[in-house]
Amino acid sequence: MLKSGVVLNENEKLVMELEAELWATSSNPIARFIGSIYKIIALIFGIKRHGYVVITDQRVIEVAAVTACWVFNTSKKVTYIMPASIKEVGYMKEATFCGCFCQAYTFYYEGWTQCTSILLKGAEEKDAQHVVDVFYKALRK
Repeated sequence: MLKSGVVLNENEKLVMELEAELWATSSNPIARFIGSIYKIIALIFGIKRHGYVVITDQRVIEVAAVTACWVFNTSKKVTYIMPASIKEVGYMKEATFCGCFCQAYTFYYEGWTQCTSILLKGAEEKDAQHVVDVFYKALRK
């Protein structure tokens, strides 16, 4: 069994399992600001949104779990990503500390209603490109 709890089907091979804290993102600066305040309040009360993106040779699965009071599992959502629901997939290099230090790669995919981004810890450009390639290849099947 995988860390995410996903059970693979027969003849299905795991390509990659990405682990991340999941918080909604937006291109709107006001929505980002409000989201940042919500995230700080949630951390104070021990609410954590943790998730995985599981990429196999046949499908892409997003698993999101919410923990309350640091220990109680309150919900788990498993979503199969459909090819028609994704309009963009890619990666970006951005600073993670004070806007100019500790640059890191972030993998993202954007649908019609949501955008999910995952920090690729310790990744280089070729690693980020590989994640995008396997995600796109799994969606095309």
